[in-house]
Amino acid sequence: MSRKPAVRVAAFAMAAAIPAAGLALLAPTAVAAEPAPAGTLKWETCAKVANGWDEFTRGDTKAECATLSVPLDHARPDGRKINIAVSRLKAADPAKRRGVVVTNPGGPGGSGITLPLAFPGSELAPLAAEYDIIGFDPRGVGYSDKLKCSRLPQDTEDPPSSFTDKQKAKFRSDQRAAYYKRCAEKDIDFARQLTTASIAKDVDAIRVALGEKKISYYGISWGTALGAAYRSLFGGNLDRMLLDSVMPARFDLKAIDHDTDAASENRFNDFTSWIARYDSVYQFGATAAEVRTALFALRDQLASAPRVIGSGQSQIVIDGEAVTRLMLAPRGLWSRWAKDLATIRDGDVPDFARQTEAKAAAAAEKAGRDPRFGFDERFEYGNDFQNHAVVCNEGLNSRDFETIWKDWQERKRLYPAAGGIAHFASRCTGWPLPVQPWNLKQNTSSLQLVGHSYESVTPLPWALSMRKKIGGALLTVEDDVHGSLMDLPCAAKAVTYFREGKVSNESCPGAPIPTPDTGARLSAAERATGNPLPAEAALRPYQPAGLSFARG
Repeated sequence: MSRKPAVRVAAFAMAAAIPAAGLALLAPTAVAAEPAPAGTLKWETCAKVANGWDEFTRGDTKAECATLSVPLDHARPDGRKINIAVSRLKAADPAKRRGVVVTNPGGPGGSGITLPLAFPGSELAPLAAEYDIIGFDPRGVGYSDKLKCSRLPQDTEDPPSSFTDKQKAKFRSDQRAAYYKRCAEKDIDFARQLTTASIAKDVDAIRVALGEKKISYYGISWGTALGAAYRSLFGGNLDRMLLDSVMPARFDLKAIDHDTDAASENRFNDFTSWIARYDSVYQFGATAAEVRTALFALRDQLASAPRVIGSGQSQIVIDGEAVTRLMLAPRGLWSRWAKDLATIRDGDVPDFARQTEAKAAAAAEKAGRDPRFGFDERFEYGNDFQNHAVVCNEGLNSRDFETIWKDWQERKRLYPAAGGIAHFASRCTGWPLPVQPWNLKQNTSSLQLVGHSYESVTPLPWALSMRKKIGGALLTVEDDVHGSLMDLPCAAKAVTYFREGKVSNESCPGAPIPTPDTGARLSAAERATGNPLPAEAALRPYQPAGLSFARG
């Protein structure tokens, strides 16, 4: 086993963090030198107190930051406390202030402290004029208290090359199990409390500290599960709630894998038809069947004879999995990734490989600098251990390797292009704590759900299942762009909803499908939260659907 010299387009788990013997809980000393007393917030300008905020946010001076002390276990309010980092962007027009909107961009394991900064530059700008927009880092993430653990072994160690695919998968499974045991046991109480319900209770503690009788809420991706949990627990404390790109009502990881593979397969079929329409540009074939055959042949070719580009830290291996990722392009990237597929077929270097080489050089140039972000180490957009802990503390699925392997093989048979691309069910073999299932409920508080017709990250049937479980209206956006509402003219319906409480069960146009000479742009939420540019998705490890920071 050796360290990986190359960037390989393959699924892996995010590296993590956790405390105890020899590894201390990281306290947010940069956001507030001394945390305010329990239940209160002492606001200061983020640019002043959060190390690196200016560079991190490209010069923001308006947002305010504070830390809030909350119980580790809300069932024991007088017990151990942890600190949660909170941000606020005050209503731009105080005379029209309506209240607060608490936000979350997804995860689990994702920072949300900068999401409020996305609102003024998005189609939701009117809300930023009339509401205080609240962001926060969930427990275990970013500027909030978190756990520190070494990186997942699979980031640095490969199984022997002589292993079969099943043996390699078992090797990875055993690596994760050892990692979970090593990390969780260092602070088992913290690990046990990394759940959506616990974070929802932190949200209500934020409400109390803000002095608000009721809050409104805007959540995206896993943030919709957090919203649903909050509404189930604290419906009486909720004014209005909008959930965009909705999670399923039942957190069944096996079902999530099947649903996302099926949705990805459907999009691949649409992609082949689109490529065929522009055969004069890409030359994969004039029919969808011809394009499909050509792409499968290219994948098979590179699976048996991978192509290595570059060297050292910028080295990239283009193999069958790389072709699969490109084949499953979201609609906004069809023109860019079809071009990359044609370039690979023709033996040239695709654009994403050139980007990786440039990024590696830039990273090497910065390697000796001081950490950019707060507290005692570099600020993180996503915390690996928190991600795995929330998923595995709550995921309803078998933890038996043989069962999961069998299902993975069946999905590969059912979905020739996308089968096996999702890896939720395989993530929790060896997790040392029992499942704490979601307990979502109906209530009468206002709720607007938003689903996307062609999305594979959080497929539309999930929004339907959530509506059946907890109620609410469902607005359908005709695109496949995860969490795109705030960037669309259709966001006017969201503004009307927060102003007037008027829900919608209609549909509206989404992000357009590009032609070969156009490309995708970064969404407002991605600009604010630092998620990678869409074009980089072919390089970075695949992010399985449903949880925007979850990685298989």
